[in-house]
Amino acid sequence: MTRTRRFAAVTAIMAAVTCTGSGCTVIPLSGPIAVSDVGAGDPLGRPFQRMIAIGPQREWGPEETIKGMQAAMAAYPDDPSVLQQYLTPEAKATWNASGPVTVIDDAFEIVAPPPGDGTETVQTVTLKGSSVASIKEDDSYVPTAGAWERPYELVKAPGGGYRVNALPPGLLLTASDVDRAYRPTNLYYLNRSTQDRLVVDRVRLRMKTTERFAQTVLERLLQQPTAALQGAVSTSFPPGTAIESVRSGEERVVIDLASPLDPLDLSAEDALRAQIRYTLNNNDVAKGRIIEIQVNGEPYAVDRPNSDEHWLDDSGDHAYYVSRGAVRHLGKDRPEGVVPGAAGEPREGYSDFAMSLSKDGPPLVAALTTTGISVASLTQDGRWQEVIHGESLTPPTWHRDGSLWTYDRDNAVLLRYDPAHGQAPERVSAPEVEKLDVTRLRIARDGVRVAVTTGKNTVQIGALTGGGTMLGNLQLLTTIEMGSEITDVAWGDDEHLLVLVQTKAGQILNEINVGDGETTGVPLKDRLNSVAALDDRILAEAETEKGTKLLELNQDRQTWATKLETDAGAPLFPLG
Repeated sequence: MTRTRRFAAVTAIMAAVTCTGSGCTVIPLSGPIAVSDVGAGDPLGRPFQRMIAIGPQREWGPEETIKGMQAAMAAYPDDPSVLQQYLTPEAKATWNASGPVTVIDDAFEIVAPPPGDGTETVQTVTLKGSSVASIKEDDSYVPTAGAWERPYELVKAPGGGYRVNALPPGLLLTASDVDRAYRPTNLYYLNRSTQDRLVVDRVRLRMKTTERFAQTVLERLLQQPTAALQGAVSTSFPPGTAIESVRSGEERVVIDLASPLDPLDLSAEDALRAQIRYTLNNNDVAKGRIIEIQVNGEPYAVDRPNSDEHWLDDSGDHAYYVSRGAVRHLGKDRPEGVVPGAAGEPREGYSDFAMSLSKDGPPLVAALTTTGISVASLTQDGRWQEVIHGESLTPPTWHRDGSLWTYDRDNAVLLRYDPAHGQAPERVSAPEVEKLDVTRLRIARDGVRVAVTTGKNTVQIGALTGGGTMLGNLQLLTTIEMGSEITDVAWGDDEHLLVLVQTKAGQILNEINVGDGETTGVPLKDRLNSVAALDDRILAEAETEKGTKLLELNQDRQTWATKLETDAGAPLFPLG
């Protein structure tokens, strides 16, 4: 028979230290403590808790030793010496902290053999819990699920107590450890294909007692993006750039770059300012302050709080809907008439409408038919024209460069059509999806990320790499249980994807952060057929006994308002 003991995430063998980058305060712990994430007083810092662990004690048994070792892992980046005390010489020689961080639930069990006669020199105990996530070496946070367990061999120490005889590489943290010491952080890179748009990359960064959070964030920005965006984004910082210093006052933040960048060459100034501004401001660091950028101590650029926001501007919040096959404008409060041309005329057999975003002329609308995809311009003389032929195409989706995309399921080919050239659609390399049952594609408004649904119950997120010439970097976003079906997906903003799911018990609408999998449920009352979104605005087509109606999610994010009672559905925004 074995013994099982359940531990909370924080026990008396540790202490929490609340830090702001300029100092720390020790708080003795007897249980979990939540510390506010605001009010540090330092405009470039963020308060957090640093854990202080103690070494193994002579009177501890195997369970206390394993718990103490896990606490020492939580404190390892700040004090590596404590964890070494838990290891035998053999384990010290082989263990290293590199590799993904394993995150488990706060409540876990330690299963140990029953007490013996005291002569045992070796014991094996098993730590059991629930898997929560993995923090990869590129700082990406990947949610995981399911049961988790790991055995540990302990040997008696000559002076009493136990030591761990072997330890897998990497750190083992609880969810509370991560909440205390890590912060979700948005980094901003440049769209590699268009160079006119920032692309967000979400990571988990560990707070440091030795530097302000602003410097931690900027130093990570100078590194490569996570694997999800490798080959899809670029940066305005030349190789060899480093953060020399970050200083602040009440109204100004001064960032000095050590860089081969020529202070007189301003070709990268706008993009560099944008990367720094959005990375700092969207992590609540230096928000509302003037940002002065220096290069090797010389003035280079100044970014003011009211600077132009075009780097994240999608240039159009116009909403549309479809009534009896005709595309119509939707204002904030009421319909505003049909669109011009053939797209505004009632028509049967057209579905899955998608709207382009045109900066130089009227937008284009695309629709799926039984024979392919047709396109019409929103002009008085606009006519429907089939531009991609095929009987098994996924619904159309537009790229911000004005091109139209679809996946030919019969031939397992990703197709791109450029209306500006009017030539036949071209094939796009997509080796990672060729053997998958692709059911829909949705290109994000950043022009980089692509949501790919496969089968009935899986969503993956990929990226357009190589300057937009290849679809790759596919990573799992969500999988639903068998018997359920994903009925629609829509991009809300660059970070969030709406996923509409039909289950046996009813419908679920989830808003998922594609950077770290954080999921928020949207309450539903009516049965929805489709959704469309742009930033904070979410529209949906709902099924009624009289047909379809158009709904909009209220600002409380809990209730829906009816926009149109009858003959209204298939809402759409440009792109997404």
